[in-house]
Parts: sequence; structure tokens; C-alpha cells
Amino acid sequence: MQLWPDTTWWRRLRVMTWKELVQLMRDPLLLLFVVYAFSADIYNAASGVTLQLNNAALALLDMDHSRASRELAGRFLPPEFRQIGGAGHASTGMALLDEGKAMAVLDVPPGFGDALERGEQASVQLQIDASNSVQGFLTSVDATQIVARFGLETASARLGLGGGAIDGPIIDNRTRVWFNPNQNDAWFMGISELLNVVTLFSMLLPAAAMVREKERGTIEQLLVSPLGPLQIMLPKILAMVAVILCGTALGLFGLLIPVFGVPVQGSLLLFFVVTTGYICTLAGIGILIATVTRNMAQAGMMVILILAPMMFLSGAWTPPEAMPTVMRALMYISPLYYFINASYGILLKGAGVAALWPMMAGILALGLAVGTACTLRFTKQFG
Repeated sequence: MQLWPDTTWWRRLRVMTWKELVQLMRDPLLLLFVVYAFSADIYNAASGVTLQLNNAALALLDMDHSRASRELAGRFLPPEFRQIGGAGHASTGMALLDEGKAMAVLDVPPGFGDALERGEQASVQLQIDASNSVQGFLTSVDATQIVARFGLETASARLGLGGGAIDGPIIDNRTRVWFNPNQNDAWFMGISELLNVVTLFSMLLPAAAMVREKERGTIEQLLVSPLGPLQIMLPKILAMVAVILCGTALGLFGLLIPVFGVPVQGSLLLFFVVTTGYICTLAGIGILIATVTRNMAQAGMMVILILAPMMFLSGAWTPPEAMPTVMRALMYISPLYYFINASYGILLKGAGVAALWPMMAGILALGLAVGTACTLRFTKQFG
């Protein structure tokens, strides 16, 4: 019994892999979609999506007209806030919020400055348009920090502590941000979109290649040839791995690194090795999809049906600690969860195999399970 394939087996594998690449090149629309996803789509995600407050329109309703009210209003500065002028009246402020012309209205009541001079408690009101809950929450957080800092400085100045040393223990709060010191959203969003695109095409391209054989009736010709099930499936996976790795290199070296300055702290070789294993795992899912669908439309719908929960369970949008217990358990069957952790660990943290082996083991285990199921299903349907 021959354990290692002979030269004929390898020659067939090479020819079939080249055949898959040629077939993909003959589909210009799909090829254009691949190029767009790994270039323009990643650029749009990295440059157009931010998780920080930016340019929020603020209207001022100053009913006090004191030095303190002007000092407080002057602290709402760009890039977080953009002052659009005075509201004049409470009804005008509400109209600006209702019409979407203002994100927030800062209402300073009469007597605000006098209350601070007397050392009494003073309050201001901030009305926020929270129809966009994320931006509304960020506006509330930033405004709260500005008002709290203003109150602390005012109290310190009144007690004569503004310029002198404080006699007593103090807390020196120094925040250190690791791996992304400037908290640049482009780094996170760009890498995240690259990984999502890799996930999409790792399932879509192998599924499309197999469904194309079924639609054209060439799958029957392959089945009556000397090729075995593995020699039919493996070339499709290898060809799509090569295409997706080229797209990954385009997105990484053509956009993320030179345009957005994404640092690469770890080994690029390790990143592409992990990416290759991840693509092979999802390619098996794509082949499984092709065995239960009849045309490209059905295959595309099945890919979306699997991709959406995989992305939500990956931890990229919702931290695992914030997920319900059941969802946190399901997260461990999402290959994207392991791939995201490994990719960010390599690119931004400089982590190596010693730190990432649980993520790599997770991808390998899921890949073996998917590969076994794929081979059994394909053999049962076409064998």
C-alpha cells in the first residue's frame, strides 16, 4: 500500500489547481469584486468609520452671560465638538435637535456664575439627540468629563489651590495606552475589515467554484475521471487560498501599512501561515455549502446566512465579557473569533506562537472537523 502520493497524483493536483485559477480569471465580475473588496472596501472602512466623537454640532443656550458660563462653553472645542452658535431660547434649542441640526444643546441657567462665586452648587443641562445611540453616548461621556474638570478647577481656584502645592496625599493618575497609543480608529477598522473580507471570500470562492461545476454539468465529467473526491476538492481550495492570500497582501501592503500607517509588530510569515490555515478551514465550509445548494444565488445566500452570526460572535463588535453566557459559549465555535485574536496579536502586539497557540489550535481543530464533514458529505453526494 502506497502511503505517499505518486508523481501522477501531484501532476493531477497541479493541473486541476491551474484549471481553477483559469476559470476564476474567466469570471471578470467576480474577479472585479475580489479586487474591490481588498482595496476600496478596506480603504472606506479605515477612513470613513470612527468609534470616537468627532465634529458633534453643539448649540449654546446661555441664560447667564457670565464669565464662568463663557469659560465653560469655551471648553467644548474641536475635534470633538463644533459650536454652531447660540440657541437664544429653549424652544429654539429643541427645534435644532428635532431638525437634526444639532447633536447637543448646552443650557446654562441664570445665576450659574454667581452660584460658583458663592461656593454653592451649580448645575447645567445638556440635551442630546440620541437617535444615534453611539454618538449620543460619546457626546454624553465627553461632555461629562469637560464639566467635571471645569468644576474641579473652579473649586480648587476658590480654595486657593490653583497654583500651590496641596498639603496631603494625592493620586497621580497616569493612563498608558498600549499597542495603539493614539487610539487611531483606522488601525482597528482597517484590520477588522481586511479580516472580514478574508472570511467572506474564503467561503464564497470555493462555493462558487463548486457550484459552477454543478451548473455547467462538468461535475459529472470529473466524477467519471480517474480523480478521487480529494483531488476534486483540494485544487479548488488551493486555488482560492492563493487568490485570497494575494488579496490579503494587496490590502496589507498596498493600503493599511503605507496609507494608514498600521504597524506590524510581529512576524508577517506567522500572520500568513495563520491566514492560510483559516482560509482552508472556511473553504471547507464553502464546499459544504456547494453540496447543499443548486446555483450561485443559493450559495450566496447561504454564505451570508453563515457569515452574519460568525461576525457577531467574533468579539470584534461586542467584547466577549459583555455577551450573554449562551452567546459567549457559542463564540468558541466561530473561526473568526480565533482569527481576529491571532491577527491583532501578531500585527499590533507582536505576539508569537507561544502566546497565540490556543488561537491556532482552535483554527486547526475547527478545520479538521469541517474538513472531515466536507469529505464525507462530498463522497456521499457524488461518490
